[in-house]
Amino acid sequence: MLPQPTDGFAWVQAPAGPALVSRALEPLAAHLFTTRLWALGSAVPATDADWQPVAAASSVDLAHLVRVRQVHGASVVVCREGDGRGAAHARATEADIIVSDDPSLALAIQTADCVPLLIADPRTGAVAAAHAGWRGLAARVAVVAVEAMAREFGSRPDDLIAAAGPSISADRYEVGADVRDAFESAGFSAARIDRWFLPGRRPQHWQFDGWQSARDQLEAAGLRPGHVHIAALCTASHPDALCSYRRDGKGAGRMAAAIRKLKLKREN
Repeated sequence: MLPQPTDGFAWVQAPAGPALVSRALEPLAAHLFTTRLWALGSAVPATDADWQPVAAASSVDLAHLVRVRQVHGASVVVCREGDGRGAAHARATEADIIVSDDPSLALAIQTADCVPLLIADPRTGAVAAAHAGWRGLAARVAVVAVEAMAREFGSRPDDLIAAAGPSISADRYEVGADVRDAFESAGFSAARIDRWFLPGRRPQHWQFDGWQSARDQLEAAGLRPGHVHIAALCTASHPDALCSYRRDGKGAGRMAAAIRKLKLKREN
């Protein structure tokens, strides 16, 4: 049985298996968050064949499914309509954020506990996919994604709609002083750090709330609170449906988050 997300999300049945969608993103961009039941969810390591169902669900071929070499940072790959570089260029690039205004491309990132962020602009049609682990959040990956959409495509932050798919919850994500120190060194306020690092069960350990960190960063970047949607599905808590590196270690599969700009822009 599939776990119940927050009200802003719904399960749909794709040919490759069940997938999660954001109700707020549905009118704006084709998108999905896959589950462990897809080929990618049990493939270690994954091959192009395992990514093929993600491409098919996004109505593109593999040559138009844009992926990057994720490195837990906040670097950006821009796929501009007409630039001709597309997916082949992106796959050779180390980055954790992809932004695009090209409706022929689907953007995809993979996760197994990290926060998968999908963002759409109802005014310009531009979209983004971002991989936000704790290192990425310490590097302000959510803020950088919003800034990239504004810089590259003229997006206004208060127009943007964002959805965060399944990822590990604070209750299941114990971290040590090195993680908290990284956020302190990055210049986050004490109030923010106390909000994201909840009291732990052991001395000098905390329960890290990536959901709240992603939400706070998106709102700090200018998104309206009502435009940020968190699925609140813990990957570590649902072994039958979701992939978790913290739970399964090196044998963990991966889940994809994919988004594609609609061909027709929505005008205000």
